[in-house]
Amino acid sequence: MKHLSEYRDAAKVKKLLSEIGAVVKRPRMLMEVCGGQTHSLVKNGILNMLPEMVTMVHGPGCPVCVTPASMIDQAVALALREEVLLCSFGDMVRVPGSSKSLMQARAEGGNLKVVYSPLDAVKLALDHPEKEVVFFAVGFETTAPANALAVLQAAKLHLPNFSVLVSHVLVPPAMEAILSDPFNTINGFLGAGHVCSVMGMQEYYPLAEKYGVPIVVTGFEPVDLLEGILMAVRQLESGKATVENQYARVVRPNGNQQAQAVIREVFEVTDREWRGIGVIPQSGYKVREKYWQYDAEQKFGTTTDTTVAPTDTGCIAGEILRGLKKPAQCPHFGKGCTPLHPLGAPMVSSEGACAAYFHFSQAYEMIP
Repeated sequence: MKHLSEYRDAAKVKKLLSEIGAVVKRPRMLMEVCGGQTHSLVKNGILNMLPEMVTMVHGPGCPVCVTPASMIDQAVALALREEVLLCSFGDMVRVPGSSKSLMQARAEGGNLKVVYSPLDAVKLALDHPEKEVVFFAVGFETTAPANALAVLQAAKLHLPNFSVLVSHVLVPPAMEAILSDPFNTINGFLGAGHVCSVMGMQEYYPLAEKYGVPIVVTGFEPVDLLEGILMAVRQLESGKATVENQYARVVRPNGNQQAQAVIREVFEVTDREWRGIGVIPQSGYKVREKYWQYDAEQKFGTTTDTTVAPTDTGCIAGEILRGLKKPAQCPHFGKGCTPLHPLGAPMVSSEGACAAYFHFSQAYEMIP
């Protein structure tokens, strides 16, 4: 299949690995921002094939993983209200809050419905006027257009019983938070191709210039990833620091203008809390005032209490999400913490670094 088989070609992979080994002259640490990229790196064994001088670090690129406990707590509180039907994607159901997950809330009688699209939640609101239907809108810029469209559709239908609980976060501010950390050791980034397909590449140029790091927008297949790594290493070895686009078959410099317009119509930028990182200024979306009737926080008077800390389980998710440690360095990894019994969000989502390491650990000897 075009744009699939050629990006999994073993001969191309071997050639790219050889080129990376020939180009790199000193230790380089690169961070892939996207959880899908992390999953592909681990699943395809790329981490073990790279030259020793190239180290991949896994960033906060899994939206499920970075959703803070305080937002889960809000969702749980809504699900436990008799008049509310909370709708969520399935990957959010087992993410731990400060005391319980949505799955535990449902076991206690909470009203929770797993959906596959925000428009499914709009239809439920249309079909069940007796219920307040709330969609838990989580994700990076990639999912923001669909969630914004759900709000616009509800407004078009004049639905009084639909709202969204928004926990959208933005990639560039998180990258800057990592780069400005005094303990940062990242030399370059592989940018999230799907995010850039929506938002374009313009936001990354100031970061590359300010911090002197190459940023290569990259796809998700083995050849994509290795091409992105090679492009980043070439920049580093030549003393350059700019933005390049490996994923040109999908990403355009200015992104998807129509999707961006829909986002701007419904959402505005705000400060957001990230699990394991803290509050990052201007790093997320909230519902604009003109659409407050569809904002669950405004409708139900819920608030995000960032002072409530989750129960201390010994999980090092925060250090993993900031790229300071890898999953296998956690003493609970693969033992007390597994996908069936996760202690932290990175073990819940299929895009989480811990889950990726766990599922492919036996093949690549990642469990200590």
